[in-house]
Amino acid sequence: MDILIYGTINSVSLALMALGFALVYGISRVANFAHGALYVVTGFLTWSLFKGAGLNYALSIALAMLFTGLIGALIYQFFLIRVRGMAISEIIASYAIGLAILEGFRWGGFKGMTYTLPPFVEGSMVLAGTPVDYHRLLVVLIGFGVVAFLWAFTHYSRIGLALRGMAQDERAALMLGIDSDLMAVVAMAFGSMLAGLSAVVLLPLGNIVVEKGYDVLIQAIAVCIVGGLGSWFGAVVAAFIIGFAQIVTVVWWGAHFQMVVALLAIIFTLVLRPSGLFGRQKELEERV
Repeated sequence: MDILIYGTINSVSLALMALGFALVYGISRVANFAHGALYVVTGFLTWSLFKGAGLNYALSIALAMLFTGLIGALIYQFFLIRVRGMAISEIIASYAIGLAILEGFRWGGFKGMTYTLPPFVEGSMVLAGTPVDYHRLLVVLIGFGVVAFLWAFTHYSRIGLALRGMAQDERAALMLGIDSDLMAVVAMAFGSMLAGLSAVVLLPLGNIVVEKGYDVLIQAIAVCIVGGLGSWFGAVVAAFIIGFAQIVTVVWWGAHFQMVVALLAIIFTLVLRPSGLFGRQKELEERV
């Protein structure tokens, strides 16, 4: 029961980390390697507004997520739009921006274990003989809620349908009058806000540290590569595969092997099936 319960919690956490990355790549085909930095930015902004400015916790979260979405849109509009279509340049540019943000926080003194966010709900309970705190249970509910919202948003709203059209066939979307650059900006802003949402949901379980940005980026890349780049459903499935594998590894060998599982998942997927479980972009090369 420990593995089942905490495996589910870890899997949902990974899905929350990766959905923003998968969304941006699935729509604009831009790999946003500043994803982890935006995660940390939201945490620090929430902490600063809540602890420093004394704002309400919910208002601090909302403002931090909106600001992070704006940062993501500006990153695309002023930097990534100039290298869109050049995969290596996109990766280098976005990673350089993320690196500058994270190391800028470190240089500015935001380091140590003093920056923490309070949980949404205090207390814990015993579930099937396993103690679990309420916030972790809330993580699972929020995770499933986010997936359901994304499905409804992309199937029943005009913007969501335009984003789906972009993801399926950009040229056909252009012929129907959909502005691809505008939709890419929207996707980048929305993906950044999803990174921010995962931050405010998951950071109360630990500390806000610069190193978390690199960890989140690796976890998100692992989930998206295993699930298939561009596949949102694949990202969710891969999150559960990697999430349970990490918990089993923690139980048998220790917590310090948790990141090794994500790295091995990337390596084995690229060797055995480069397109991932549900991806299509490398299927021709695999057949050849």
